[in-house]
Amino acid sequence: MPDKAFLGVESSATGRRWVGLNAQQDRHAQAISQQAGLPEIVARTLSRRGIPFEEAKAFLTPALRDLMPNPSVLKDMDKAADRIVQAVDKKQKIAIFADYDVDGATSAALLITWLRDFNISATLYIPDRIDEGYGPNDKAMRMLAADHDLIICVDCGTLSHAPIEAATGADVIVLDHHMGGETLPDAHAVVNPNRQDEDTEYGYLCAAGVVFLALVACNRIFKTANKPVPNLMNALDLVALGTVADVAPLIGFNRALVRQGLAIMAMRQRPGLVALADAAKMNSAPTAYHLGFLLGPRINAGGRVGKADLGARLLSTTDIDEARSIADRLNQLNDERREIEAHVQLLAMAQAEERGFDKPLVWAAGEGWHAGVVGIVAARLKEATNRPAIVIGLDGAEGKGSGRSVTGIDLGSAIATCTHEGVLLKGGGHKMAAGLTVASDNLEAAMARLSELLEKQGAGNIGPKDLQLDGAIAPSGITPELIEQLEAAGPYGAGAPAPRFALPAQRIVFAKRAGESHLRLTLQGENGSKIDAICFRAFDGPMGTLLENHNGRLFHCAGRLEIDDWGGRRRAKLRLEDVAEAL
Repeated sequence: MPDKAFLGVESSATGRRWVGLNAQQDRHAQAISQQAGLPEIVARTLSRRGIPFEEAKAFLTPALRDLMPNPSVLKDMDKAADRIVQAVDKKQKIAIFADYDVDGATSAALLITWLRDFNISATLYIPDRIDEGYGPNDKAMRMLAADHDLIICVDCGTLSHAPIEAATGADVIVLDHHMGGETLPDAHAVVNPNRQDEDTEYGYLCAAGVVFLALVACNRIFKTANKPVPNLMNALDLVALGTVADVAPLIGFNRALVRQGLAIMAMRQRPGLVALADAAKMNSAPTAYHLGFLLGPRINAGGRVGKADLGARLLSTTDIDEARSIADRLNQLNDERREIEAHVQLLAMAQAEERGFDKPLVWAAGEGWHAGVVGIVAARLKEATNRPAIVIGLDGAEGKGSGRSVTGIDLGSAIATCTHEGVLLKGGGHKMAAGLTVASDNLEAAMARLSELLEKQGAGNIGPKDLQLDGAIAPSGITPELIEQLEAAGPYGAGAPAPRFALPAQRIVFAKRAGESHLRLTLQGENGSKIDAICFRAFDGPMGTLLENHNGRLFHCAGRLEIDDWGGRRRAKLRLEDVAEAL
């Protein structure tokens, strides 16, 4: 029998059941609080994460040196590092072929800046999303091989058998994390924790994490030879950005990378990130939220609707003026991306709803839908339905699409199976995100087969997503100091959900629209204490109208606690995510 709904909320304004800690988690939280000397509210967050009480204090201060693996545990790593070091020693010509997303851009920038310390200027090549598509292609690899001794493919290449074979005369190294096939391309080395023959625990790394480990391995070789090496700690801002933006789970080594990377980023040493943060009007110390929702989308905008190499150029430049110029351009492109996305989302949502939100796969396809936004729209469909979602832009005989999955459903493997069967022309990715190319005249059959595979994984039996809450709190108990204590259990993101709390029986004393779809509010508790709140995209669903027309009713409110630094005055605020009438 399921536990009683938190505050009795069986179905909220967004259709979710509210779930608090169960009895066992509650007891565990008390043990953590007592034995580790931590505030109960922090202990409840650790309890939900399943942290043993004897590890609680160490969890709050993760040490990179304790969690970093020996790079050599990954297959081909030593071979790749030896070849890169050889290229550096001999001053050979090196090309970097990178994906056009944030993970690709950060991976490329890591290599470019590391090589620059050895006075080597690497050639950067990022394919055009529309004209070339994802990953290496024969023409580009042939061209790069004609002028370079070594080509390093980052965030791509694991499935690129023919393009790598086309790189005649150059060695090719793949540093990737996407799911591998039954066979590997004929490269000098393929370093990928998601190769089918890998048995390590590091499949959660993104490409930037793999590149970082490769550079650690290279530094180790140079140190053995008593040669000076670049300081890789200063590069962790890039690793953190790539990890969060690629929605890699913030667990284990990833968590330590992001935590340390945020500290490096806060020092504002990288011109590109400083310029981009300023363009995005970031006015507080960076958090995982800033990386995922402010910086990441702007870097992605170059690959989606602009020039594919803008992100990597921004992150690797040492010129402040160039950084500002590129950051401003990416900011403009991000605005353009939002407009295109809004149009496609409207059409895709209507089409998918007509097809049915209760299917194992929610999908939509349209002629001329921009390939640069289909992934974002797929994410919106997934969020709205709690189902794996795919959105496809059709262009004549072919369609290129992107998918996003939910916890427990491996979309990448299902797409890989369809590709192997010939149902899809191309496809690849990982559990939570994947891309595909499909023949337009085979669209319905391909989606039916994909839906069948996802049904076998249980995607058709998923109900509305429960809202997990760590406890209840009154506005008077929410302070910047409390929020800082909660942040010590972070960073939060994929695989490490941020703590969420309920504010029972709140009266709305102020409500005003912000932009077209957001809503600003002031909530007042039963004891008269108040807190400001923001509900993003409130009017994309039922919450906006419900709260705007509150008529003095009381609401249970739920969401994340944050610190607002606007105007230099630090105040606690609530990022409102769900409400239910207090009956």
